[in-house]
Amino acid sequence: MTAIEKLPPADDLDTLWNFFGDELLRFATVLVGPTDAHDVTIDAFVRAASSSQHADVVNQRAYLFRSVANEASNWRRSRQRRSARELRQLGPGTTNGPDSMIDVRRAVADLSVRQRAVVYLIYWEDLTPSDVATMLQMAPSSVNQHLHRAKSHLRKALK
Repeated sequence: MTAIEKLPPADDLDTLWNFFGDELLRFATVLVGPTDAHDVTIDAFVRAASSSQHADVVNQRAYLFRSVANEASNWRRSRQRRSARELRQLGPGTTNGPDSMIDVRRAVADLSVRQRAVVYLIYWEDLTPSDVATMLQMAPSSVNQHLHRAKSHLRKALK
């Protein structure tokens, strides 16, 4: 989207969803997978729209992308806690061996949410690291660090 395009008013949630919904769903799909992307996106959108700060937001797109990234982080932490509880309930000797790290999807799933967000925005959305830093409210050096760590992890996982 160019800076010249007219953004919908922040108080018209239907128009705001129609304007950004598809791209937020794609972003969430990269972060949490296709099964949970819709739930994460809707939860993030509702939480962002109901926030008292929503009316004061200048860059609605960046605000919504950050909301989806934060919701994806919350979802991932919750999923990890749930998995750990379930494994404790199963007890020793009943779990399968470790999964192979050959598959690209598995390697990407092992990246942190921030790393996946940075990789997605840089490689799929063609944003510059400084644009990603602005969008996710991170320092440009943090974006570069997340990108470097993600590439390093993927190289090791896919060898």
